[in-house]
Amino acid sequence: MKHPVVAVALSGGVDSLVSGYLLKQKFKHVFGIHFTTGYEKEPASVELLEKQLGFPVTIVDLSKTFEKKVVHYFIQTYLEGKTPNPCIICNKEIKFGELLQHALNMGADFLATGHYATIVNPLSSPDKTICQCYLEKGSDPLKDQSYFLSLLSCDQLEKIIFPLAGMTKKEVKKLAESNRIAPTHPSESQDICFIQDNNFSRFIIDKQGLLPKHGNIIDMDGRILGQHTGLHQFTVGQRRGINCPAGEPYYVKHIDIQNNVLRVCFKKDLSADKLTIAHINWNFSDQTVIPDIITKIRYSHKGALSTLTLNGLEGQVVFDEPQNAITPGQAAVFYKDKRVLGAGIIQ
Repeated sequence: MKHPVVAVALSGGVDSLVSGYLLKQKFKHVFGIHFTTGYEKEPASVELLEKQLGFPVTIVDLSKTFEKKVVHYFIQTYLEGKTPNPCIICNKEIKFGELLQHALNMGADFLATGHYATIVNPLSSPDKTICQCYLEKGSDPLKDQSYFLSLLSCDQLEKIIFPLAGMTKKEVKKLAESNRIAPTHPSESQDICFIQDNNFSRFIIDKQGLLPKHGNIIDMDGRILGQHTGLHQFTVGQRRGINCPAGEPYYVKHIDIQNNVLRVCFKKDLSADKLTIAHINWNFSDQTVIPDIITKIRYSHKGALSTLTLNGLEGQVVFDEPQNAITPGQAAVFYKDKRVLGAGIIQ
């Protein structure tokens, strides 16, 4: 029987290092891959990674693809008046797209990462012709990353291993300490790795060579309240930066790119009971109406009971109760208990 070859993506953080350590205990053939995006503050130490884990580590330069598929997407989505989620796109296109293909080309059968999520494969027969892999939440509710992995296809899931699926972050740190596994960089990775100072507006302006375009800020009745200095600075539900005095704070309700207008509202007007989605990745039944599912409209959203109606790669979600700040460009992810049924992009 052939022993599977497993590649593990190593960022240098504790999660990926512990994943590599666990894989070394389970599999005979393991090697590491560290991929670069062109936005690293300092290069990774391959020597330190290899010394700690005891298997070879290769650096793969994915900077051109990352720029094209993640950074360009991020900028264009903001310029269209929507709010991107680069981590979801990076997982689909880079980590489990380009990097997975590199791993397979290097002889791997699987690619492992330090994500907190679970892949379930109910079919064990090696000659299966229908993929039935699906994604579930990780065991640690505080670290579950299934939301960010929700656009992965069944074919991608078949080739992925998540060694931390059944672990909590606390358990991972304890295992690292007891086995003297030390991260090669001290801090956790940030949400948007290519924006070091968290200033989205400056990043977009610098990348595009844009001059900020001023326009009107209006309320729900169309009254002009003030001026904005560029719509790319705003997202639906945002309170910061509106700078229009009133008896209570204003929030962004709508971003009108065509007319360069920012529409704002009070908090009571921010909610809605439905949304439309496109670019759906579906991994459940062939029903067209799916009631009583939980829909998350952003990573920090606790999820809400809803009914999903599908029409090909598009659909509509109707919530049992209105939800605040439904944001175009973000992912809506659908759950039934722990299982991820699918996801789509909010329109």
